[in-house]
Amino acid sequence: MTELNNAVVLLTGATGGFGQELTKLLLASGSRVIRTDIDATVLEQQSEQLNQHTHPGKLLPHIVANLATIEGCKSLYEQVKLLNHPVDILINNAGIAMYGRMDETPADRWELMMQINLLAPMRLSSLWVADMIARHHGHIVNISSVAGWTAPAGLTAYAASKFGLRGFSEGVRSEVKNFNVKVTAVYPFFSRTPILDSDSFGSLAQGKTDLPNWLTTDPHKIMQATIQGIQQNKAEVFPDLQAQVLTRLKRYMPGLLQWGSDRISQQLQKPS
Repeated sequence: MTELNNAVVLLTGATGGFGQELTKLLLASGSRVIRTDIDATVLEQQSEQLNQHTHPGKLLPHIVANLATIEGCKSLYEQVKLLNHPVDILINNAGIAMYGRMDETPADRWELMMQINLLAPMRLSSLWVADMIARHHGHIVNISSVAGWTAPAGLTAYAASKFGLRGFSEGVRSEVKNFNVKVTAVYPFFSRTPILDSDSFGSLAQGKTDLPNWLTTDPHKIMQATIQGIQQNKAEVFPDLQAQVLTRLKRYMPGLLQWGSDRISQQLQKPS
């Protein structure tokens, strides 16, 4: 079991939909939380709101960081070290998305997405895992996506980043398991967070409709399942029924999954 009470948790992407839910749940579990994101104003505003409530945990100083760069990741590591609170749990939650056919999306946008969604977790994990190995204690949590198992049209680059994060999680888990360091990868379906409103490009965007409410998930419930998975040291967490079904289809009936994915994609396109 990973103990959350009194654990120091570093949470990236803290101001987003999943980040806000994780912060509340971690504080309710008694964790000491270091929140980081790129927007100083939003971090401060949310800190003020959180401090208005009593909870067993504690908000440690938040840190503004640009995780899209090597320098930003190194700066975050150095600033956290100055707090003199060794990190017990690193949650790589920061992520962005975009929608569009690969040749119709700006290269700088999907390259930025790869930096944040994949390279930042790799960089941060490589910085903190050495400390965890030395202490024979620690837990790395990577928030991936069901798109780390199946790549629907329009989400090619996003899926590539999440497929990569799945492979990275699996490899690191094998490397650190003998040092009492745990690695958990989380694969949620599309949830009702601001990432659903990400920019769309090209011909696919012209016919795109919003995902219906019945098809998306409640981020609070998804993060509750994530917290339980962390506590139970699960290697993989599929926090909703949709993710559980889709990943099983991918493993055992990939043809059926492709057929279903094509049907859903057609339904989400506006008639011309």
